[in-house]
Amino acid sequence: MNIMGIVLAAGQGKRMKSKLYKVLHRVCGKPMVDHVVTALENIQASRTVVVVGHGAEAVQSYLGDRVEYALQEQQLGTGHAVLQAKDLLAAEDGLTIVIYGDTPLISDSTLEGMIKLHQEKGAAATLLTAVVDDPTGYGRIIRDERGYVTQIVEQKDCNEAQRLVKETNVGTYCFDNRKLFEALALVKNDNAQNEYYITDVIGILVGQGQIVEGYVLEDEAESFGVNDRLQLSVAEQTMRERINRRHMLAGVTMIDPANTYIEADVQIGADTILLPGTALRGKTVIGEDCVIGPQADITDSTIGSGVTVKHSVLQEAVVGDGSSVGPYAYLRPGADLGQNVKIGDFVEIKNAKLADDVKVSHLSYVGDAVIGRNVNFGCGAITVNYDGFNKQLTEVEEDAFIGSNVNLIAPVKVGKGAYVVAGSTITHEVGDGDVAIARERQVNKHGYADKLRTKFAAKKAKK
Repeated sequence: MNIMGIVLAAGQGKRMKSKLYKVLHRVCGKPMVDHVVTALENIQASRTVVVVGHGAEAVQSYLGDRVEYALQEQQLGTGHAVLQAKDLLAAEDGLTIVIYGDTPLISDSTLEGMIKLHQEKGAAATLLTAVVDDPTGYGRIIRDERGYVTQIVEQKDCNEAQRLVKETNVGTYCFDNRKLFEALALVKNDNAQNEYYITDVIGILVGQGQIVEGYVLEDEAESFGVNDRLQLSVAEQTMRERINRRHMLAGVTMIDPANTYIEADVQIGADTILLPGTALRGKTVIGEDCVIGPQADITDSTIGSGVTVKHSVLQEAVVGDGSSVGPYAYLRPGADLGQNVKIGDFVEIKNAKLADDVKVSHLSYVGDAVIGRNVNFGCGAITVNYDGFNKQLTEVEEDAFIGSNVNLIAPVKVGKGAYVVAGSTITHEVGDGDVAIARERQVNKHGYADKLRTKFAAKKAKK
């Protein structure tokens, strides 16, 4: 079966009051139009055409070659928008899903159910519908005694009986592709707005004696369209609840789901515990048996199993099994930690590979470095990697010990099992097993403290 998709994304979205094209506003980390395109990809749509208008370049830049594009230069209605895909799709046999790009909550399972009903009934068109408590303002679905759709009646045109109907038109459709474009050729713009409406296609097909079905949504929220920032926040909350529920049913514990933020593409292993204030973004992957949070912000990172991360920020980082990060650590892009690594409080790691069993426990910076197995960085030890023009590499080989307040001036290498004494500034290579001391000798002046206090007090009194 050949399935195609037409995504209507040409609207400017003035109510968003934004420079950003409406369908590119994000819901749980992905633009709204991405959620819709992903749903079509998940039902194996062979071709998807996104109809763009204002801001077309931005949509094309984001979606790239995942889809094809049709330009609607003038906004002349939904029927006119679909017609822009004619040159690309009209000659195809199969089914076409027509869907708005600002409906990010639609699920691929709903689209599959609509297609199944469409095929079983041999329909020319199948509408996605919702039964709502208050249908005011929505087009009503009118069915005949067989249950087939005969009309979509807008609110202003409803008679008393039709106003009582609670089944409404959602705005997502499944069409026999050839019949869709044949009917579109008959749609006229003889209305107050002089626009061409996709809903008129339904009337044309019914008038031709074609079967038109309606597939009722199980979850009304899937019909939700976003037109302003308030609706965007509602969509965000609804999707976040859906995402959290999916992870919890898969074996993830969330102490406070209302304060746990997980984006759409995040993966989490079973028996992991998420504490309040945790935000997992982008393509982040979390292993099993982890404890994440509180207040952990992790983006596009890969976390192994049995890892603890608390009060820390991770961006494009890799953390091996059994490691611990935080509190108040910052792993920047390129941070790559092996197994059983300890990154403590106020430690920053950037573009550095740390082998298994490394400890950087507090107040350190490790950047542009390769650190061997079982190395220990003392408090305040840092790699000095930038000379004002270029970043330089620091290498510390296995079993070395870097004392507190050591400066490793890159490019520099510390050999296996070497010992760098606290307070040293290292500018030359330290050989395997060597002890490096690079600091001024201490001088004690016996009894001089009282003289110094008297001198300083006199100077202060003169001010």
